[in-house]
Amino acid sequence: MGLFDKLAGWLGLKKKEVNVLCLGLDNSGKTTIINQLKPTNAQAQDIVPTIGFSIEKFKTSSLSFTVFDMSGQGRYRNLWEHYYKEGQAIIFVIDSSDKLRMVVAKEELDTLLNHPDIKHRRIPILFFANKMDLRDALSSVKVSQLLCLENIKDKPWHICASNAVQGEGLQEGVDWLQDQIRTMRT
Repeated sequence: MGLFDKLAGWLGLKKKEVNVLCLGLDNSGKTTIINQLKPTNAQAQDIVPTIGFSIEKFKTSSLSFTVFDMSGQGRYRNLWEHYYKEGQAIIFVIDSSDKLRMVVAKEELDTLLNHPDIKHRRIPILFFANKMDLRDALSSVKVSQLLCLENIKDKPWHICASNAVQGEGLQEGVDWLQDQIRTMRT
């Protein structure tokens, strides 16, 4: 660690590093959301489905995020739990237009919330009700009701309507997550 890093740390200017898990079913928009949060010059032009997981980084004014973009394909979802201990926050992405798989999204969320590495931790969860630009998308309120988010009493959570392709709703969510992480006792 160089002199400037030490000085920045003492002055409270050094960005706190945070590990975030980005979860949700396949094709919900997880990778597109993360891509939009990266600096423009670091954004990928073509988004392809994530196989297994990828690690991405982006920064806000006070935090440095390392995001584990986990594949939402059925055969890879059992890998999620191997990263729960390391996660300090969760971004859970829902395809608001995929009414048929809303039940599957709820089952995966319930499994996540009941996992021993998550259950007793006060870990913030940011939900993106994504693909709001599609004609048949459910509102974030309706998504919240279908996922029974009001039953989450022991963790701070927030839901944002988003359109990842255009970047709409993403900043609101990241601002909320940043506030939650800054106020957490570590």
